[in-house]
Amino acid sequence: MKRETYGCPCCSGLLDRVFQENKEVRDLKSKAESGGGWSCNWGIDWGIVGRRDFLKGGAATAGLAAMLPEPARAQDQSTTIFTNGTVLTVDDDFAEVDAIAIRGNRILAVGTEGEVRAVAGDGARVVDLEGKTMLPGFIDAHTHVVTGSVVDAIMDYVGMIRFRTSDEVLDHIRARVAETPAGEWLVFRNFDPAVQDGLDALTFADLDPISTDHPIFVLNASGHLAYANSAAFAAAGIPADIENPPGAEFVRDADGTLNGTMKNNISYLRVLGAYPALAEAQPLEALIALLEKWSALGLTTISELSLGALTQSPADAEVLAAASQSGRLAARIRAYPLFSIGAENWDDGGVSQGDGDAMARIAGYKLIADGSNQGFTGLQRDPYLNSEDRGLAYLEPDELTRLAMERAEKGWHLALHGNGDAAIDNILNTCEALRDAGIDMSRVRARIEHCSILHDDQIARMKELGVSASFLIGHVHYWGVALRDEVFGEEKVQLLDRCRSVEEAGVGFTLHSDFMVIDPDPLHMIEMAVTRTTWKEPDYVLAPQETIPVESAIRALTSEAAWQLFSDHEVGSLEAGKYADMVILDKDPRDVVPNEIRTIKVLETWMDGRQTFVA
Repeated sequence: MKRETYGCPCCSGLLDRVFQENKEVRDLKSKAESGGGWSCNWGIDWGIVGRRDFLKGGAATAGLAAMLPEPARAQDQSTTIFTNGTVLTVDDDFAEVDAIAIRGNRILAVGTEGEVRAVAGDGARVVDLEGKTMLPGFIDAHTHVVTGSVVDAIMDYVGMIRFRTSDEVLDHIRARVAETPAGEWLVFRNFDPAVQDGLDALTFADLDPISTDHPIFVLNASGHLAYANSAAFAAAGIPADIENPPGAEFVRDADGTLNGTMKNNISYLRVLGAYPALAEAQPLEALIALLEKWSALGLTTISELSLGALTQSPADAEVLAAASQSGRLAARIRAYPLFSIGAENWDDGGVSQGDGDAMARIAGYKLIADGSNQGFTGLQRDPYLNSEDRGLAYLEPDELTRLAMERAEKGWHLALHGNGDAAIDNILNTCEALRDAGIDMSRVRARIEHCSILHDDQIARMKELGVSASFLIGHVHYWGVALRDEVFGEEKVQLLDRCRSVEEAGVGFTLHSDFMVIDPDPLHMIEMAVTRTTWKEPDYVLAPQETIPVESAIRALTSEAAWQLFSDHEVGSLEAGKYADMVILDKDPRDVVPNEIRTIKVLETWMDGRQTFVA
């Protein structure tokens, strides 16, 4: 693993300047800075939407209904019964029932077929599941969709989920060149030489032989590095004698000539900024398209854990408002304003906990205690392997507590990013200070994002303080070997993503993708948590004592995720009165060989009572 120091690309601001040349982003930010607001531009007042009935589980207010366009308001009130299959409710008892009925966008009844038919009444449409399995729609409790959807719309994914080696990545780029008219840009994301075997970097020597007629740009998975061919440098007007910007580098060969590798976004954005699609991308359309694509994975609720990162202002809330109004969302969104935008700016904009509606809502507030373990910026109790470095505190302990206290006193739910064990110490000290100040921690529902390196004493404190965990389980599968060999060593890596230990301690937890770190695939995430096998060494099981039952992994991507997102009153389980968000699978995850869970097919996805995907 080539050692580069960087923070979490989604949380640390490494990608914040990528969108500065986008026309719509500039316009949104300009409106916000002018004091014109954002919600008013879309005809939605976030100050009145959602703070009435939604937190209590009620229906939309008449005021909201009047604001929404007709396609979003209209609801088919017909009744449908699903029967003759396995229906896993994922309620408190993880009950299995024979049938379920929905009416409009709500679940009408669950139970035996006779019970459900009696409630549904005559005239209900009956769907034969033919032995298939129905679950609540999957929920990813930590993604970055507002920013990530724009990147996804303009960049082709070439990460480890798709390609195992750098040679495979280069072959894919060649294939794209062959089908693309000369002069058009080819832009890729998530290349990661830390886990993809082969080259440590892509240079002119690697990319120019593929094409000098197409500008080619490749973004490293870290968001800290990028690579381009000479045509991209030429298109961006980068001269051979360019000076390195402060804090960044255009890498040169031993003879002093540029080689196409760029360190830090300050440098690579001078190249990427010349990419026409970056300026023309439309955030709202990108968001809608991404969630439609994810519907094929069974996702019905997702999250935005760095709201504000797109425009570097509260104007990101306007994208959510527009998405809610559109009537075109294939999944619900729960968003967390990012602390670095400034609490006063969110407050001045009238953005508060609970604003929004059942489709798009402000769910909490995001604080960041440290960086990335694989980027050597996660804050550690002890130094990294073969190093004296202990990482970085993005917020010093006193400042972390001050910011958390200020938000918690105003009723905000807190999501606190912590990767290293020392950062988790700081987070737990902050939560203890909140509790000692008389703040109701059951209302705060503090959760530790990633919660990567966790000791027994910390798990005990989490239980005492009512703090839950959200694990980026892809760290185990994709980066487990690198974290063992290059970052922590065999002993400490056993503390990574301790799902079973927190469960046995009575601490709630979820599994997440942290998109764009990995792309979300709920069934694969379930498999990762159940098997804990690693991508680089398929026979190596990282911390086998931390494997969990399939049922626990399903909860982590349904009912537990709904609870963390303050949406357990409306989604996350198949119970009467909740929204009709369901996924139908060709097999029961409990009945397949654990290392084949990812091969289960999503046959149908239903969100808000309508079918959003059919295989």
